[in-house]
Amino acid sequence: MVEGMASPEPLHLSDPDCVLRSRATCGESPMWSTAEGVLYWTDNVGRCVHRFDPRTGRDEEIRLDEDVMDVVVRRDGGLLVVTAKAFARLEPASGGLRPFAEVERDRPDNRFNDGKVDRRGRYWAGSMDGRHWDRPGGALYRLDQDGAPVLVRDGVVCANGLGWSPDDRTFYLGESFRHAIFAYDFDADDGAISNRRLFVEVGEPGGAFPDGLTVDAEGGVWSVHNAGGKVVRYDADGTATHVIELPVPHPTSCIFGGRDLTTLYITTARQGMREAQISRHPLSGSVFAIDPGIGGLPEPLFTG
Repeated sequence: MVEGMASPEPLHLSDPDCVLRSRATCGESPMWSTAEGVLYWTDNVGRCVHRFDPRTGRDEEIRLDEDVMDVVVRRDGGLLVVTAKAFARLEPASGGLRPFAEVERDRPDNRFNDGKVDRRGRYWAGSMDGRHWDRPGGALYRLDQDGAPVLVRDGVVCANGLGWSPDDRTFYLGESFRHAIFAYDFDADDGAISNRRLFVEVGEPGGAFPDGLTVDAEGGVWSVHNAGGKVVRYDADGTATHVIELPVPHPTSCIFGGRDLTTLYITTARQGMREAQISRHPLSGSVFAIDPGIGGLPEPLFTG
């Protein structure tokens, strides 16, 4: 940007539609299945994986016996989830959960928080200190196809929001209570990250913070601002270009879906809200959707 020139004004989009009215405590982790044409999402502390079909409006629930922090689709069928401490395979038809790898048993306050699959079919998941959210007690793991988790980065402050640029050269990771999203150089062959740098700062202590994110086909990063009631798109240079205002204060994550991947789905939460707040924002916990005029990319499948 030329020195002295004003930053471009973000393009404010029209209000998103509520496509699924829900009372999810902490709606999270939306994942679009291109093969099925459905949206998977979780109610983390509600211990439930949802399967929403926008063509029929039907939302099916898979009830679990423990918190479920993230869900992705497996290439060979079924789903992969992370619970507080473990990677597990989930069979949607039966609801059967089969944990196969655990992490951080030496960090009793920690839990998983968010994850995403890269284009080589590896699953990346980040953790956080579940009691002291602003402490650098979290970490980033890569789950390879052989089912073995690898520690990629330690000292993370609430891992939240992962994604890759369309050319696979940049990896994004939000750290919610550093109030920032960081960019890394990404080596797709080795599954390695390096050269950590600030991408954007979001909010401040006591205010909005970056939650989930997704990357569109043009390389723009759509970041959900929890406690700020909005989703903001940033160009690859960190310039804000679009803002979506939501009628609820706690959006949590977003993903592109729909037939042409032109619909942005947004999950929300009502966790921690008092009755008076919920009365003012009754759609908290619901799923919203909007066509922002930019499409996304198919979400990769976990190949393990």
